[in-house]
Amino acid sequence: MKLAKLGEGPEIFHTIQGEGVSVGLPAVFIRTSRCNLHCAWCDTDHTWNFEGTPWPHEKDKTPGYRKHRKEEVTFEIDPADAARRILAYDCPRVVITGGEPLLQEDALLKMIHCIRATMPCCAFEVETNATRIPSPAFAAAVDQFNVSPKLSNAGMPESLRLHDDTLRFFAKSSEAWFKFVVTASGDLPEIMELQGRYEIPRSRILLMPEGRTPAELDHNAPQLAELCRELGFRFCDRLHIRLWGDRRGV
Repeated sequence: MKLAKLGEGPEIFHTIQGEGVSVGLPAVFIRTSRCNLHCAWCDTDHTWNFEGTPWPHEKDKTPGYRKHRKEEVTFEIDPADAARRILAYDCPRVVITGGEPLLQEDALLKMIHCIRATMPCCAFEVETNATRIPSPAFAAAVDQFNVSPKLSNAGMPESLRLHDDTLRFFAKSSEAWFKFVVTASGDLPEIMELQGRYEIPRSRILLMPEGRTPAELDHNAPQLAELCRELGFRFCDRLHIRLWGDRRGV
């Protein structure tokens, strides 16, 4: 299994969930490496923006930024070893994020089974970009899917970021919540069109301001909160950014 690397080990850490419907709950995060998308504003570009790839990123304008050397940011691990590291925190909630976790579905399912063998009550969240339909076995093992379809503001063609069958699958799932990253109020018509096209229940849609600092979040947050109130969506802040900034492993 390929995980993002944090220091000399895998990116597995004990924190609180900073986004979505389970915000504020203690959780162990495990970050997979590799993604099939390349969002221009992605804050986990170390999982995919490797040397030799052609994709642009907003950090390209930052002095000293360079694409990542794949072997320096990847940690290979056995699913059972990952499970042992997670169980050491004795926390009954695990958030599997990425990258795109569903690229490594089989290995993650083995890890989930290992954890549940010791901690049957453990709840699992999976954060996904909604480009792959989980297998029946994987879907049954996951308690909550945090689905984040990418809008045109991610800088990719619609054919790459929107998969009709996958989005309809998650729209019908009672375990799925849809989170849209909003960079400006102009994104709203696109969100409304997707909500209608895939018949996503409004009560399961969260709108989250894009930003890596509290100031960036606050730029759009008040207006976004007003839109949520008017349209019946849920406002989603980024609590971890407000508490710790744009730092990894917290």
